[in-house]
Amino acid sequence: MTAKEYLDILHVAERLKDTSRHCTTSGRRIESVAEHSWRVSLMAFLLKKEFPEADMERVMEMCLIHDLGECFTGDIPTFAKTDSDRETEDGLLRKWLSSLPAEIAADMRALYEEMEALITVESRICKALDKLEALIQHNESPLDTWSENEYELNKTYAFDTVAFSEWLTSLRQEILCDTLDKISDEKMENKSDKAKADEAKLMKANGDNEKLL
Repeated sequence: MTAKEYLDILHVAERLKDTSRHCTTSGRRIESVAEHSWRVSLMAFLLKKEFPEADMERVMEMCLIHDLGECFTGDIPTFAKTDSDRETEDGLLRKWLSSLPAEIAADMRALYEEMEALITVESRICKALDKLEALIQHNESPLDTWSENEYELNKTYAFDTVAFSEWLTSLRQEILCDTLDKISDEKMENKSDKAKADEAKLMKANGDNEKLL
């Protein structure tokens, strides 16, 4: 691989820094695909000791490249993505891979094929972390940025994906607890705000009555 070929790959990957996802950060900024991919990779790194039977270096490689296809199509939320969308993304990704240096293309193609087959423990860990990171990010984002269907999705999504692993299932349970706490806290705040508003109305009504007297 020449230096020019190396830079060309990085220039394409840089697009993910400007590719928005369907979620915001805790500070209300729209999250990028690059940020999502980075944290999924970090999650894999932090689990190296929890999965001694897995090649976690390979999992990290999968996590780093798993959304590169979105360089060409942008991000489409899972609940809105169609088979046609996936075929388009896969086709554009394959076309790009065919333009890369042979060794790099072969390495990446092997990783994508493994992720697609979803047979190895490494591919299953990568798939699970991809979904779990999205749930974690939603829990970190302000609740008023959620779409209506995400209240239910954050309670149910990805349990089937983590079922193969006791540790990942326990992580999913913790994420669910965070979701339920977040929704409950929001309801309490809404009740408190309503009570304050009602109290203000009552005080105003009493004040108006006193003026009349």
